[in-house]
Amino acid sequence: GPAAGELIHEICVGMEFGASAQDIALTCHAHPTFSEAVREAALACGDGPIHA
Repeated sequence: GPAAGELIHEICVGMEFGASAQDIALTCHAHPTFSEAVREAALACGDGPIHA
C-alpha cells in the first residue's frame, strides 16, 4: 500500500539495532502516522496496546 515504506522502515531500523518489542514500544513515534501502528503492535506483545 501507499504507506508500506513507513511501516517497513520502522521494523528495519529495529532489526538493525537488535531492538526488542519493548524497545520499539518505548520509542517515540510521530503522530498521526502509520508508524504508530508499529508501536501499538509492539505494545500488544507486553501489557497491551493503548488503543485496543
